[in-house]
Amino acid sequence: MADLKFQRNFGIAAHIDAGKTTTTERILRYTGMIHKIGEVHDGAATTDWMEQEKERGITITSAAVSCQWNFPTVKGKADANTKKYYFNIIDTPGHVDFTVEVERSMRVLDGLIALFSAVDGVEPQSETVWRQANRYNVPRIGFVNKMDRAGADFLNVVKQVKEMLGSKAVPLQLPIGAEDDFKGVVDLIKMKGIIWHMETEGMTFDEIPVPADMVEEANEWRANLVEAVAEYDDKLLEKFFENPDSISEDEIHEAIRKATIDLSIVPMMCGSSFKNKGVQTALDAVCRYLPSPVDIEAVKGTDPDNGEELIRKPDAKEPFAALAFKIMTDPFVGRLAFFRVYSGHLDAGSYVLNVRSGKKERISRIMKMFANKQNPIDFIEAGDIGAAVGFKEIKTGDTLCDENHPITLENMFIPEPVIAIAIEPKTQADVDKMGMAIAKLVEEDPTLRVNTDEDTGQTILRGMGELHLEIIIDRMKREFKVEVNQGAPQVAYKEAFNTTVEHREVLKKQTGGRGKFADIVFELGPVDAEWKAENPDKHYQFVNDIFGGSIPREFVPAIQKGFEQSMSTGVLASYPVDNMKIRVFDGSFHQVDSDSMSFELCAKQGFREAARKAKPVLLEPIMKVEVVTPDQYMGDVTGDLNRRRAILEGMDSRNNAQVIKAKVPLSEMFGYVTQLRSLSSGRASSTMEFSHYSPAPNNIAEEVIAKVKGKVGAA
Repeated sequence: MADLKFQRNFGIAAHIDAGKTTTTERILRYTGMIHKIGEVHDGAATTDWMEQEKERGITITSAAVSCQWNFPTVKGKADANTKKYYFNIIDTPGHVDFTVEVERSMRVLDGLIALFSAVDGVEPQSETVWRQANRYNVPRIGFVNKMDRAGADFLNVVKQVKEMLGSKAVPLQLPIGAEDDFKGVVDLIKMKGIIWHMETEGMTFDEIPVPADMVEEANEWRANLVEAVAEYDDKLLEKFFENPDSISEDEIHEAIRKATIDLSIVPMMCGSSFKNKGVQTALDAVCRYLPSPVDIEAVKGTDPDNGEELIRKPDAKEPFAALAFKIMTDPFVGRLAFFRVYSGHLDAGSYVLNVRSGKKERISRIMKMFANKQNPIDFIEAGDIGAAVGFKEIKTGDTLCDENHPITLENMFIPEPVIAIAIEPKTQADVDKMGMAIAKLVEEDPTLRVNTDEDTGQTILRGMGELHLEIIIDRMKREFKVEVNQGAPQVAYKEAFNTTVEHREVLKKQTGGRGKFADIVFELGPVDAEWKAENPDKHYQFVNDIFGGSIPREFVPAIQKGFEQSMSTGVLASYPVDNMKIRVFDGSFHQVDSDSMSFELCAKQGFREAARKAKPVLLEPIMKVEVVTPDQYMGDVTGDLNRRRAILEGMDSRNNAQVIKAKVPLSEMFGYVTQLRSLSSGRASSTMEFSHYSPAPNNIAEEVIAKVKGKVGAA
């Protein structure tokens, strides 16, 4: 293994069409991994290997690639000072329906290149990606792409990153020219211009003096840069005040690196990946400023036996610990589990412990992934990302570790699905195949949920959006040869409580011999606001206030489990319950007839009784919608949104077009893209992502409840 100082695990994430896959393709070309650049619009990009990706020109599944980069290079060529850096790169999707692919990549990466379109700036999915990076404290570099497009404005995007994302964005470059005249950049650290050679696909470049008309602007932005990072080095601050020109390039690089890893600044760069400009300087910045595995603090976990905190350092001599972040079914090798190794060394053919299942698993083969191709390796060590074959049972988020040193690493956040469709196999032959196909797809994709509607017998698939479910149905057809009929999309509603009620539930069953007895006194209602603020991703608050042994301690987990399981079926229309608090404070038990099962059943019964009194309400998913439309269609578009119960949140202009931001209930947004096209003669575009759940208006709630009850009655 190489020295970990020269290892970089980073991802590329952004809004749809900002140029992630095009940038990844250039990186693979410049690092010598491919010899011909494949374009997304031709369906030839290396990391977009799925048929559905090639047809649609979008990324659906995150793809991992490994490569090497010589740094520093002089004018694009290696010299005696050049060191080899090892990259593991994950190209992620931009579409919100596949946001879990970004989420799980962020969980295991050390750094990120956040891409922005120079024309569109910070877009809705850019904000989502930024929040995900914040959740896992991932240091990032900003790269403003598409500088060759009409309306490109680098400094405006920098301003948006500051204002809209709340980050200290600091330009390291200024563009020389823009739109059709975009030639190169001014490096504010070297104070030199860089012009790339088109005949070498941008692999080589010339350094030129800063253009005369840019000297004043460059000096101003360089002073801003030095000031922004000077606080990371006291000597630098002294020099800055005494003589700013005495600060060396190396001192600036060192300070930028510290500030970037500390998440205090976001270095901003620019270029045009499609025109082969600026990607190499971004790779140099990855080597210079993004952390290696040894720069990241030791990973924290817990001891599965006693819950104590454990740490693992990024060292091959430590006990082995890794996190499985993605499962993929390959037609040739079977189930592939992608994992990030945080500590230790693992040989192919050896055993690891899966902490969740408590079982030993033999890793028959370890691979380095290159999109959908596998390159077998003999072993893998701390700081690396690989894939393994041989697991009997594995799920996304499982911790794999040395069986003598068990540890549980923090899992990742999985968003809740908001949309559902009913499917049924077309023929008898498809019945068994459908079950197998769904099992494999659910294993791969943790945002895909499946359940059977007990009243109609139909299989319900729930996912993140219409496109997500469309791709799943398409994959069932192509990969698993399963034909299905599908129903109209349905909204994934939830239920919640408006008030807290107190209730006593007694379970008494005498059936000859040993009976069942449980008695619980509890409060049921909405979660506390302070608790929710501290636990934004949790939906169930359980408070044990039992004193004096009125219920023995060993029965409390059964009560907790009974209430938690009840949350899957609310009392209004059988939708899952969101944000419920249970406080158990009294009760009684029987020396002979009470057992865990009695208390679990009592909790379930008590939930059904108390829930009706706690003023349950129906919650509907609200989507954050952004529409970009030419001026002349503005009235029609806003009128149509108003008819869809939209709350308009603001309008601004962007490059001769109007941007409308609104929050709209998902139930009103089915088929919206088609409607928007017809309203605007195909010239308007929209993006949509989940925002939050909100109580549905009474008339809508009554309609939904009546429909569910009618369906049950008919069944």
